[in-house]
Amino acid sequence: MTPFGEKLRALRAERGVSQKAMAEAIGVSAAYLSALEHGRRGAPTWTLIQKIIGYFNIIWDDAEDLARLAENSHPRVRIDTSGLSPAATELANLLAESIERLDEAELKKITAAVRAALRR
Repeated sequence: MTPFGEKLRALRAERGVSQKAMAEAIGVSAAYLSALEHGRRGAPTWTLIQKIIGYFNIIWDDAEDLARLAENSHPRVRIDTSGLSPAATELANLLAESIERLDEAELKKITAAVRAALRR
């Protein structure tokens, strides 16, 4: 499941909406919506994100957060480190080889550290 899929499922649960009802309302199939929630589809288009925001009547900051989650929810990531330092290539390969062995707490800690480094 992707961060966007997790949030989408939570929004539906909070409002008691089925996948089928939501899919019909926003003009997609229930199968597509299910695949989006489970991370079997890539990030949704901007148009679909806008339909979801409208469907749930999400406002301002929450809408921006949902759009950001969608941007960061590609289930298959490709990193091109050509032209970068050996350290960058090593980090990318280390994550690719071992990310599934990290638990949620470790993943959150690493994510926070990367975000902090990017803010510098």
